[in-house]
Amino acid sequence: MKVANIPSFTIQNGNIVLGTADISPGRATYAIPSVGLGCYMDSNTFTEKDVYDMCTTAIEVGYRHFDTATGYGNEKQVGDAIRDAIELSQAQPEVAGGPCKLSRKDFYITTKLANGDHHRVHDAFQESLDLLNCEYIDLYLLHWPQASTGVVDFSDINAKDMALPPDAHPTFVETWQEMEKLLATSKVKLIGVSNFSVKNLETLLGKCSIVPAMNQVELHPCLPQYDLQKYCEDKGILLTAYSPLGRSTAFFTEPLICNLAKEYQTTAAQIVLSWGVRRGTVVVPKSQSKERMEFNITLVDLSAEDMNKIGALHSQPGMHRSLVKFHADDGSVFGWKYEWLGWDMSKGGFVITNS
Repeated sequence: MKVANIPSFTIQNGNIVLGTADISPGRATYAIPSVGLGCYMDSNTFTEKDVYDMCTTAIEVGYRHFDTATGYGNEKQVGDAIRDAIELSQAQPEVAGGPCKLSRKDFYITTKLANGDHHRVHDAFQESLDLLNCEYIDLYLLHWPQASTGVVDFSDINAKDMALPPDAHPTFVETWQEMEKLLATSKVKLIGVSNFSVKNLETLLGKCSIVPAMNQVELHPCLPQYDLQKYCEDKGILLTAYSPLGRSTAFFTEPLICNLAKEYQTTAAQIVLSWGVRRGTVVVPKSQSKERMEFNITLVDLSAEDMNKIGALHSQPGMHRSLVKFHADDGSVFGWKYEWLGWDMSKGGFVITNS
């Protein structure tokens, strides 16, 4: 099985480096492949086989980083595919010059705490670990700052009572404090957050003992989030871009991206993903196509000039916006107002300032 030739980001006690430079001896380090497979499926019609086959194909073409979540409903299939790939590799006879046998340490697995589980962190974590059946979890994220109660249909973005207000128990600070205790179990290497703004990180960092290793947010040329990136870099928090292609075809018809793809003799997706990694963020695109998987994990070396051009794309009229379709008609996301999330947006996810 192939291993993708992509850089890794290394986190060491809150310090982030690309590659292996500036690593201090005697301190724990964790390497994260800069490109992973996003395992969120776009509809509720996917089958267990769809997820298993997607992950198996990804491993075959070189992916070693897999990003799932309790809310995706597919942790078991992700874990099954990884475990079966390891077993298959171990069963192969040794061949001189052949591929190395796979083991658990060759994979990086991220999963996330669901909004409805903020009040039961330890039980929810153990359930995820049992479903993945992967010895340990590399990175466990607080999926959203807002907690919810009862059964919530997140496919209905306009549903009522999707979340508790920010000051209701458990707050995201209380939830994070419970997540910190997971590190003592040795069942998880790192903990982090997702969908956290500068505002909510400021609140969290003022009351936590452990700085999140990761913040996974929507990031792409229409939503570069430069202020958040600078803040996270200063605090030693690595960013992961979910929906790095916007969960849409917006970039596939954008003249700048298309022209660069032609110039570099590559795909529009490769241009956007390469931009994401070169700016210092992990990207987790999702695809079920083997060909697109191979393209997505093959990065190109963009020039500084082209990086700047892509980075300025959001400044065009109407372009500075979220592209993920989770914005409710009332200007909220999964029960929280933009104000509570710390997102400077108007209805529909359009950014108000140029941050």
